[in-house]
Amino acid sequence: MRKIKVFTDSTSDLTPELLERYEIGIVPLYVVFGETSYRDGVDIVPGKLYKLVAETGNLPKTSAPAPGDFLGFFEPYINDDYDIIYIGLSSRLSCTIQNATLVANQFKEGRITVVDSLNLCTGVGLQVVQAARLAEAGQTPQEIKRYLLEKQGDIESEFIIDTLDYLHKGGRCSSVQAFIGNMLKIRPIVKVVGGKMIIAAKIRGKREKALQQLLDNALANAERMVPGTIYVAHSYALEEAEYLRNELAKYSGENDIPITDAGCVISSHCGMQTVGIFYMTA
Repeated sequence: MRKIKVFTDSTSDLTPELLERYEIGIVPLYVVFGETSYRDGVDIVPGKLYKLVAETGNLPKTSAPAPGDFLGFFEPYINDDYDIIYIGLSSRLSCTIQNATLVANQFKEGRITVVDSLNLCTGVGLQVVQAARLAEAGQTPQEIKRYLLEKQGDIESEFIIDTLDYLHKGGRCSSVQAFIGNMLKIRPIVKVVGGKMIIAAKIRGKREKALQQLLDNALANAERMVPGTIYVAHSYALEEAEYLRNELAKYSGENDIPITDAGCVISSHCGMQTVGIFYMTA
Protein backbone atom coordinates (compact mmCIF):
# COMPACT_ATOMS: atom_id res chain seq x y z
CA MET A 1 0.00 0.00 0.00
CA ARG A 2 1.21 3.49 -0.81
CA LYS A 3 2.04 6.06 1.84
CA ILE A 4 -0.77 8.52 2.57
CA LYS A 5 -0.43 12.28 2.71
CA VAL A 6 -3.23 14.11 4.53
CA PHE A 7 -4.13 17.58 3.28
CA THR A 8 -6.59 20.20 4.46
CA ASP A 9 -7.11 23.92 3.91
CA SER A 10 -6.21 26.92 6.04
CA THR A 11 -9.67 27.20 7.62
CA SER A 12 -9.03 24.03 9.64
CA ASP A 13 -7.06 26.21 12.08
CA LEU A 14 -4.96 23.44 13.58
CA THR A 15 -2.01 24.25 15.82
CA PRO A 16 1.52 24.17 14.37
CA GLU A 17 2.28 21.28 16.73
CA LEU A 18 -0.55 19.14 15.33
CA LEU A 19 0.37 19.99 11.75
CA GLU A 20 3.97 18.97 12.39
CA ARG A 21 3.12 15.87 14.44
CA TYR A 22 0.94 14.41 11.68
CA GLU A 23 2.75 16.02 8.71
CA ILE A 24 -0.48 17.59 7.49
CA GLY A 25 -0.35 19.69 4.34
CA ILE A 26 -2.20 23.02 4.17
CA VAL A 27 -3.71 24.58 1.04
CA PRO A 28 -4.41 28.25 1.88
CA LEU A 29 -7.58 30.11 1.01
CA TYR A 30 -7.33 33.76 -0.01
CA VAL A 31 -8.17 36.97 1.81
CA VAL A 32 -8.68 39.90 -0.57
CA PHE A 33 -8.45 43.59 0.35
CA GLY A 34 -9.20 45.72 -2.69
CA GLU A 35 -6.82 44.59 -5.43
CA THR A 36 -4.49 42.70 -3.11
CA SER A 37 -4.84 38.97 -2.43
CA TYR A 38 -3.21 37.38 0.59
CA ARG A 39 -2.78 33.68 1.31
CA ASP A 40 -4.44 32.89 4.63
CA GLY A 41 -1.79 32.05 7.21
CA VAL A 42 1.06 32.70 4.76
CA ASP A 43 0.90 36.36 3.72
CA ILE A 44 -1.56 37.53 6.35
CA VAL A 45 -2.37 36.66 9.97
CA PRO A 46 -5.34 37.83 12.08
CA GLY A 47 -3.43 40.71 13.66
CA LYS A 48 -2.69 42.19 10.23
CA LEU A 49 -6.24 41.52 9.08
CA TYR A 50 -7.80 43.39 12.00
CA LYS A 51 -5.37 46.26 11.46
CA LEU A 52 -6.43 46.57 7.81
CA VAL A 53 -10.12 46.42 8.77
CA ALA A 54 -9.60 49.22 11.30
CA GLU A 55 -7.69 51.35 8.78
CA THR A 56 -10.08 50.88 5.85
CA GLY A 57 -13.41 50.37 7.59
CA ASN A 58 -14.03 47.47 5.23
CA LEU A 59 -13.96 43.73 5.54
CA PRO A 60 -12.00 41.68 3.04
CA LYS A 61 -13.52 39.18 0.69
CA THR A 62 -12.43 35.56 0.91
CA SER A 63 -11.99 33.08 -1.90
CA ALA A 64 -11.20 29.42 -2.43
CA PRO A 65 -7.91 28.06 -3.74
CA ALA A 66 -8.02 27.68 -7.52
CA PRO A 67 -7.67 24.23 -9.10
CA GLY A 68 -4.13 25.20 -10.07
CA ASP A 69 -3.28 25.78 -6.42
CA PHE A 70 -4.45 22.28 -5.52
CA LEU A 71 -2.51 20.80 -8.41
CA GLY A 72 0.65 22.51 -7.23
CA PHE A 73 0.30 21.00 -3.76
CA PHE A 74 -0.92 17.55 -4.76
CA GLU A 75 1.14 16.65 -7.84
CA PRO A 76 4.57 16.38 -6.14
CA TYR A 77 3.17 13.81 -3.69
CA ILE A 78 1.46 11.85 -6.44
CA ASN A 79 4.75 11.79 -8.34
CA ASP A 80 6.47 10.60 -5.15
CA ASP A 81 4.04 7.65 -4.99
CA TYR A 82 1.79 8.91 -2.22
CA ASP A 83 -1.98 8.60 -2.13
CA ILE A 84 -3.69 11.76 -0.91
CA ILE A 85 -6.72 12.33 1.28
CA TYR A 86 -7.99 15.90 1.40
CA ILE A 87 -10.54 17.13 3.97
CA GLY A 88 -11.76 20.67 3.37
CA LEU A 89 -14.14 23.47 4.31
CA SER A 90 -17.85 22.73 3.88
CA SER A 91 -19.03 22.78 0.27
CA ARG A 92 -22.06 24.75 1.49
CA LEU A 93 -19.82 27.64 2.51
CA SER A 94 -17.16 27.63 -0.24
CA CYS A 95 -16.24 26.11 -3.60
CA THR A 96 -12.98 24.80 -2.09
CA ILE A 97 -14.17 21.16 -2.18
CA GLN A 98 -15.36 21.51 -5.77
CA ASN A 99 -11.98 22.83 -6.91
CA ALA A 100 -10.12 20.06 -5.11
CA THR A 101 -12.41 17.51 -6.75
CA LEU A 102 -11.68 18.92 -10.21
CA VAL A 103 -7.99 18.22 -9.61
CA ALA A 104 -8.61 14.78 -8.09
CA ASN A 105 -10.48 13.80 -11.25
CA GLN A 106 -7.35 14.46 -13.32
CA PHE A 107 -5.59 11.51 -11.70
CA LYS A 108 -6.25 7.79 -11.61
CA GLU A 109 -9.21 6.91 -9.42
CA GLY A 110 -8.22 6.43 -5.79
CA ARG A 111 -5.02 8.47 -5.89
CA ILE A 112 -6.72 11.59 -4.43
CA THR A 113 -9.67 11.12 -2.08
CA VAL A 114 -11.68 14.27 -1.32
CA VAL A 115 -13.86 14.51 1.80
CA ASP A 116 -16.36 17.32 2.30
CA SER A 117 -16.12 18.06 6.04
CA LEU A 118 -19.49 19.84 6.12
CA ASN A 119 -17.85 21.97 8.78
CA LEU A 120 -15.57 24.93 9.41
CA CYS A 121 -12.66 26.00 11.61
CA THR A 122 -11.55 23.26 13.99
CA GLY A 123 -14.67 21.28 13.12
CA VAL A 124 -12.68 20.55 9.97
CA GLY A 125 -9.44 20.21 11.89
CA LEU A 126 -10.60 17.48 14.26
CA GLN A 127 -11.62 15.38 11.24
CA VAL A 128 -8.21 15.97 9.69
CA VAL A 129 -6.40 14.78 12.82
CA GLN A 130 -8.63 11.71 13.02
CA ALA A 131 -7.82 10.95 9.38
CA ALA A 132 -4.09 11.26 10.05
CA ARG A 133 -4.34 8.91 13.05
CA LEU A 134 -6.21 6.34 10.97
CA ALA A 135 -3.63 6.62 8.20
CA GLU A 136 -0.88 5.95 10.75
CA ALA A 137 -2.84 2.89 11.88
CA GLY A 138 -2.73 1.50 8.33
CA GLN A 139 -6.21 2.30 7.06
CA THR A 140 -6.73 3.09 3.37
CA PRO A 141 -8.04 6.45 2.10
CA GLN A 142 -11.36 4.78 1.26
CA GLU A 143 -11.67 3.36 4.79
CA ILE A 144 -10.79 6.73 6.28
CA LYS A 145 -13.38 8.51 4.14
CA ARG A 146 -16.03 6.00 5.14
CA TYR A 147 -15.27 6.59 8.83
CA LEU A 148 -15.36 10.37 8.47
CA LEU A 149 -18.68 10.35 6.63
CA GLU A 150 -20.19 8.05 9.25
CA LYS A 151 -19.06 10.36 12.08
CA GLN A 152 -19.97 13.74 10.58
CA GLY A 153 -23.32 13.79 12.34
CA ASP A 154 -21.53 13.29 15.65
CA ILE A 155 -19.43 16.45 15.41
CA GLU A 156 -20.50 19.44 17.50
CA SER A 157 -19.28 22.87 16.42
CA GLU A 158 -20.59 25.85 18.38
CA PHE A 159 -19.21 29.31 19.05
CA ILE A 160 -20.15 32.76 20.28
CA ILE A 161 -19.66 36.00 18.39
CA ASP A 162 -19.01 39.19 20.35
CA THR A 163 -20.40 41.67 17.83
CA LEU A 164 -22.79 41.57 14.88
CA ASP A 165 -20.65 44.09 12.97
CA TYR A 166 -18.66 41.47 11.08
CA LEU A 167 -21.76 39.47 10.19
CA HIS A 168 -23.34 42.71 8.94
CA LYS A 169 -20.32 43.82 6.92
CA GLY A 170 -20.06 40.34 5.46
CA GLY A 171 -23.69 40.49 4.32
CA ARG A 172 -24.96 37.93 6.85
CA CYS A 173 -27.37 40.25 8.69
CA SER A 174 -29.03 43.57 7.87
CA SER A 175 -28.00 47.00 9.16
CA VAL A 176 -31.13 47.13 11.29
CA GLN A 177 -30.43 43.71 12.81
CA ALA A 178 -26.85 44.69 13.56
CA PHE A 179 -27.88 48.01 15.12
CA ILE A 180 -30.60 46.50 17.30
CA GLY A 181 -28.48 43.50 18.22
CA ASN A 182 -25.53 45.60 19.31
CA MET A 183 -27.76 48.09 21.12
CA LEU A 184 -29.39 45.29 23.10
CA LYS A 185 -26.06 43.49 23.56
CA ILE A 186 -27.32 40.36 21.85
CA ARG A 187 -24.55 37.78 21.47
CA PRO A 188 -25.36 35.01 19.02
CA ILE A 189 -24.40 31.39 19.61
CA VAL A 190 -23.64 30.00 16.19
CA LYS A 191 -23.84 26.29 15.43
CA VAL A 192 -22.80 24.32 12.36
CA VAL A 193 -25.67 22.16 11.09
CA GLY A 194 -25.58 20.29 7.81
CA GLY A 195 -22.54 22.21 6.64
CA LYS A 196 -24.08 25.64 7.24
CA MET A 197 -23.96 28.18 10.07
CA ILE A 198 -27.20 28.79 11.95
CA ILE A 199 -28.00 31.02 14.91
CA ALA A 200 -28.72 28.49 17.66
CA ALA A 201 -29.46 31.09 20.34
CA LYS A 202 -29.42 34.84 20.93
CA ILE A 203 -28.13 35.60 24.40
CA ARG A 204 -28.98 39.05 25.73
CA GLY A 205 -26.79 40.67 28.34
CA LYS A 206 -23.24 40.25 29.50
CA ARG A 207 -20.77 38.22 27.50
CA GLU A 208 -20.22 35.94 30.49
CA LYS A 209 -23.80 34.75 30.14
CA ALA A 210 -23.23 33.67 26.53
CA LEU A 211 -19.94 32.03 27.46
CA GLN A 212 -21.62 30.02 30.19
CA GLN A 213 -24.38 28.91 27.84
CA LEU A 214 -21.78 27.78 25.31
CA LEU A 215 -20.02 25.78 28.02
CA ASP A 216 -23.25 24.31 29.40
CA ASN A 217 -24.25 23.14 25.92
CA ALA A 218 -20.98 21.25 25.60
CA LEU A 219 -20.96 19.85 29.13
CA ALA A 220 -24.36 18.30 28.49
CA ASN A 221 -22.41 15.91 26.24
CA ALA A 222 -19.34 15.56 28.47
CA GLU A 223 -19.72 11.83 29.04
CA ARG A 224 -20.10 11.18 25.30
CA MET A 225 -17.09 13.19 24.10
CA VAL A 226 -14.56 11.09 22.20
CA PRO A 227 -11.07 11.43 23.75
CA GLY A 228 -8.64 13.22 21.48
CA THR A 229 -11.35 15.13 19.59
CA ILE A 230 -12.06 18.04 21.94
CA TYR A 231 -10.81 21.49 20.89
CA VAL A 232 -11.33 25.13 21.81
CA ALA A 233 -10.83 27.75 19.09
CA HIS A 234 -10.71 31.52 19.40
CA SER A 235 -9.90 34.82 17.73
CA TYR A 236 -8.30 37.17 20.26
CA ALA A 237 -10.13 35.58 23.20
CA LEU A 238 -7.32 33.52 24.72
CA GLU A 239 -8.27 34.02 28.37
CA GLU A 240 -11.79 32.75 27.74
CA ALA A 241 -10.48 29.89 25.60
CA GLU A 242 -8.26 28.80 28.48
CA TYR A 243 -11.22 28.97 30.87
CA LEU A 244 -13.31 26.79 28.55
CA ARG A 245 -10.48 24.30 28.14
CA ASN A 246 -10.02 23.99 31.90
CA GLU A 247 -13.74 23.48 32.51
CA LEU A 248 -14.01 20.92 29.70
CA ALA A 249 -11.01 19.04 31.10
CA LYS A 250 -12.55 19.02 34.57
CA TYR A 251 -15.86 17.51 33.49
CA SER A 252 -14.83 15.35 30.53
CA GLY A 253 -11.70 13.85 32.07
CA GLU A 254 -9.75 14.74 28.91
CA ASN A 255 -6.54 16.63 29.65
CA ASP A 256 -5.24 17.03 26.10
CA ILE A 257 -7.53 19.76 24.76
CA PRO A 258 -5.70 21.93 22.22
CA ILE A 259 -6.50 25.64 21.90
CA THR A 260 -6.43 26.69 18.27
CA ASP A 261 -6.23 30.19 16.78
CA ALA A 262 -8.88 31.04 14.20
CA GLY A 263 -7.23 32.09 10.95
CA CYS A 264 -8.00 35.05 8.73
CA VAL A 265 -10.86 33.51 6.75
CA ILE A 266 -12.82 32.56 9.87
CA SER A 267 -11.91 35.86 11.55
CA SER A 268 -13.12 37.80 8.50
CA HIS A 269 -16.63 36.48 9.04
CA CYS A 270 -16.79 36.36 12.85
CA GLY A 271 -14.51 39.08 14.22
CA MET A 272 -12.50 39.50 17.40
CA GLN A 273 -13.52 37.81 20.63
CA THR A 274 -15.03 34.82 18.87
CA VAL A 275 -14.59 31.63 20.87
CA GLY A 276 -15.91 28.14 20.23
CA ILE A 277 -15.95 24.51 21.32
CA PHE A 278 -15.57 21.60 18.89
CA TYR A 279 -15.75 17.87 19.60
CA MET A 280 -16.97 14.49 18.44
CA THR A 281 -19.43 12.35 20.38
CA ALA A 282 -19.59 8.57 20.64
